[in-house]
Amino acid sequence: MTESTGNARTSGTARVLRMSNLFARTLRDDPSDAEVPSHRLLVRAGYIRRAAPGIYTWLPLGLRVFRKVEAIIRDEMDAMGAQELQFPALLPREPYEATNRWTEYGDGLFRLKDRKGADYLLGPTHEEMFTLVVKDLYSSYKDLPVWLYQIQTKYRDEARPRAGLMRGREFTMKDSYSFDTSDEGLDRSYAAHREAYVKTFDRLGFDYVIVKATSGAMGGSRSEEFLARSAVGEDTFVQCTTCDYAANVEAVAVPSPAAVAYDGVPAAHAEQTPDTPTIESLVAHLNQAFPREDRAWTAGDTLKNVMVMLKHPDGTREPLAIGIPGDREVDQKRLEGQLEPIEVEPMDETEFRKHPALVKGYIGPGVLGEESASQIRYLLDPRVSEGTRWVTGADVAGQHVIDLVAGRDFVGDGTIEAAEVRDGDACPNCAAGDGHGTLETARGIEMGHIFQLGRKYAEALDLKVLDENGKLVTVTMGSYGIGVSRAVPVIAEDNHDDAGLIWPREVAPADIHLVATGKDPDIYAAAERIAAELGRAGVEVIFDDRPTKVSPGVKFKDAELIGVPTIVVVGRGLAEDGTIEVKDRRTGERESVALGDIVRHLTDLVRG
Repeated sequence: MTESTGNARTSGTARVLRMSNLFARTLRDDPSDAEVPSHRLLVRAGYIRRAAPGIYTWLPLGLRVFRKVEAIIRDEMDAMGAQELQFPALLPREPYEATNRWTEYGDGLFRLKDRKGADYLLGPTHEEMFTLVVKDLYSSYKDLPVWLYQIQTKYRDEARPRAGLMRGREFTMKDSYSFDTSDEGLDRSYAAHREAYVKTFDRLGFDYVIVKATSGAMGGSRSEEFLARSAVGEDTFVQCTTCDYAANVEAVAVPSPAAVAYDGVPAAHAEQTPDTPTIESLVAHLNQAFPREDRAWTAGDTLKNVMVMLKHPDGTREPLAIGIPGDREVDQKRLEGQLEPIEVEPMDETEFRKHPALVKGYIGPGVLGEESASQIRYLLDPRVSEGTRWVTGADVAGQHVIDLVAGRDFVGDGTIEAAEVRDGDACPNCAAGDGHGTLETARGIEMGHIFQLGRKYAEALDLKVLDENGKLVTVTMGSYGIGVSRAVPVIAEDNHDDAGLIWPREVAPADIHLVATGKDPDIYAAAERIAAELGRAGVEVIFDDRPTKVSPGVKFKDAELIGVPTIVVVGRGLAEDGTIEVKDRRTGERESVALGDIVRHLTDLVRG
């Protein structure tokens, strides 16, 4: 195979890619490990091959798409004034130890030793290296701001790699960093990157939304994600039905109810509630044995105390209790987003036995809290606000407490946003004003994430410059990432049908898929001339020149599977009336074009 010499829409001659010697193999059946359409189709169409769990080889067709995605990202970064460099993937331990991320990354880090016993890692991200290179070369406010970026392979030991290129152990990212002397400068750098990202994702051609996000282990203040809308996405986000609020569920701040008076609330009282270890059984029993006058008891009247174990990066383990309304579940990802880089696991039977005061199914606030006998930290959902009234466990098998009032009868050690977010929940933005919007949930794939890091890494690595008055000031930073290799399957998820892939022209492996069919040598000769003339005109062509023993049906199926935006068939029409068939892969529309006009017609089509 020979590669194109450049962007077909701006350069001169483009080499023709011939199916007869293309290093690829199309498959009729889906790979057994494929979970999502993009994974199935990228393997079947000969774009990628699995090398190991979460690790893939880019075949020639896949690499062409990857390079075009990379070129779009690079084009927009260069246009905004960022400068490209490249760090090694093999990195020393010391900078990551200085920021504590050698420990914080835990099992997610690929660690290794050289022959002398020195510790190294395969870079999961490069904040430390960017910080140190600026420290090494710049020392004055006159040097700043500066925006630097790289497109680099990253490595993370994902516990559960999935969905092909979506979540792998080796992947390519564009990561850029801004360096400023003031918060106002950081705001300007952040805004410039945000604008560049909008242009980039508009060009990549998939449906996306910008949402508020958490910074997690990265640290920093303002944080936004660019999510591609997708039913197979791992991220859940919300949008308001009324205002422009949008957020990853991990970043949703639940409106906390105002404190309510509880002067007239009866004293808390324990009652026998046998055989009620679940919320459903408890509510049924309450309505039968202790009916309310105003309405029926619901799950939302109960306080559920969920026990989990926190696994800290240094390996230590800590029990944690989370109090949430009984009509909600703890959202594991939302919880981990609040605690990152700490990992969260359910409390198992072994851990329960270490805390005999915990009575499964009947755990109440009485045995929880850092000041209690158990010394188990107890964090409450924001809805459990002062004066709210609950039914919860009495810490005795078969008993619950009724009329337990938050602030009067119990307090937590703090609050945590861990409960699931549901359709119809109040919008935090509207709740802060006069609006009455509610939230709608959807799924997405994280394609970009921008942070205002602030001075976390600069302080850890002592990055300072002299200001206008000759005084040393700590530099403030921004961090901006795009998943380059992930963009390929994300575009594929948005652009396929039952027959195969349908690439947007700007990232397609070629502009034209030229198919020669039939046994007449004149047909193949005409197709050869068309391919050569298109190449000289700078149009990228995949030419199915395979001999007549490959049936037209196989060629047509391969063309639709590979997904080039325009399919051109040289065959029966040429023999019958001197025309060539041109098919739009996306719409299926066909037109017949005279042989003498075909090159000009296709060139105009490609150049828009």
